[in-house]
Amino acid sequence: MIKQLRAKFSELAQIFWVFFRIGPSSFGGGYAMIPVIEREVVQKRGWLEQEEIADLVSVAGTAPGGVGVNSAVFIGYRKSGIAGACMAVLGITLPTFAIVYLLSVFYLNFDNNPKIIAALKGIHGAIIALILLAAFKMVKTSLIDVSTTVIVAAALAVMLFTSIHPLFIIASGIVAGILLVNGKELLGMKVRTEPETSRPSDQQLFPEYYI
Repeated sequence: MIKQLRAKFSELAQIFWVFFRIGPSSFGGGYAMIPVIEREVVQKRGWLEQEEIADLVSVAGTAPGGVGVNSAVFIGYRKSGIAGACMAVLGITLPTFAIVYLLSVFYLNFDNNPKIIAALKGIHGAIIALILLAAFKMVKTSLIDVSTTVIVAAALAVMLFTSIHPLFIIASGIVAGILLVNGKELLGMKVRTEPETSRPSDQQLFPEYYI
């Protein structure tokens, strides 16, 4: 019994520490966290499979709340139930809270400081790179055939050239995916829901992240 409690405590402590390290990447919002989350939970610890990251981001993005926090909830719950979800949320939000608190205290006194302005511009550039990398990895795992490519292109066009709420675009994508899969099955066509397996060397295409 004691060994089980120690193992459980160790697992919860590990979940907390992993997401505590991920938390500082919240400068760019939830999507900027995705490459860091992927490295920590897929490449280093094997808590998720590579193909599951795109599903995780899709679900976390459609659920209420921030993408980073939602991702932490799902990963923590899968790893260690409700307690794991709580520790993951606590770990990922504590650094964010501390950062926002410190910025709110000092920003009013240093908002016109050239060095502070330059630092924030540098942070903006780094965050854009993280978000683009997250998008690129999602494309590799999400665009698996002509149908998914058409859906992505149509959704992007609607977002760029109309004022339709993203919620309706997401709902339309869900409906389109269900109809396409069911339609192909009725017609006896081959249905692909996962990308083809990548070669192990493909993982070397992406840079490493250190926090």
